[in-house]
Amino acid sequence: MSDAPQVGASDQSSEQLADLLALLREVDGVELKLTIPDAHRRATVAALDLDPLGAQIRQVWFLDTPDLALDRAGLVARVRRVQGKGPDSVVKLRPVVPEHLPKLLRASPNVVVEVDAMPGGHVCSATMKGRPTDAEVLEGVRGRRPARKLFDKEQRAFFETHAPEGVGFADLAYLGPITVLKLKTVPPVLDRRLVAELWFYPDGSRILELSTKCLPSEAFQVAAEGRAYLGGLGIDLGGEQQTKTRTALQFFSRELLGTGS
Repeated sequence: MSDAPQVGASDQSSEQLADLLALLREVDGVELKLTIPDAHRRATVAALDLDPLGAQIRQVWFLDTPDLALDRAGLVARVRRVQGKGPDSVVKLRPVVPEHLPKLLRASPNVVVEVDAMPGGHVCSATMKGRPTDAEVLEGVRGRRPARKLFDKEQRAFFETHAPEGVGFADLAYLGPITVLKLKTVPPVLDRRLVAELWFYPDGSRILELSTKCLPSEAFQVAAEGRAYLGGLGIDLGGEQQTKTRTALQFFSRELLGTGS
């Protein structure tokens, strides 16, 4: 549902919808996302009957320069520890045009090209995932292992192709950690897995995001069903959308640069 749900005609312009339709023919999947205003967070949790004791704990670090050079270039580097599952690392490029991506990249089993759709917008990204060990991640974020060692050879090549000139892994700072609670549920009426993620930022602010994934061919139907279901529960569908990544980057960038709030 949406950083990018609802793929709804009322939420996007004709030009946006035409672009989205073209993308859906080329991507591997769609993630529909919706962020909930913090004032409505408790009511949303109650309406969905979410049990926080069933949540999975995650720790997330982004890597960027203090002035967010990667972000300006559309590149995201991230490492994450996941309770009960193990860590991962990600290099993501967005926006991308799927047909312009190299065939070798599209053929990689470690790459997913996906559309994130949200009220009022969407973005297509190419994500390459790696699997460092938990010990490696802890050594990295504690300054005992070079950041580049948390990413495999394929990820490093992807990064170097798209990073701004003169910016390498040695120039990056860890922006984090951010604690995240992730909870999965399958509402009987919806008959589809719905994911709730609550991100806790160091200044006390929070972002609650609801999301679901589907095949590109299902996007409009799933978005319509999701909107009807959530709206029927009285959940606010019209709140200002916030992106988890951008909020984190901006917070830690201000902290590193000493510019305050």
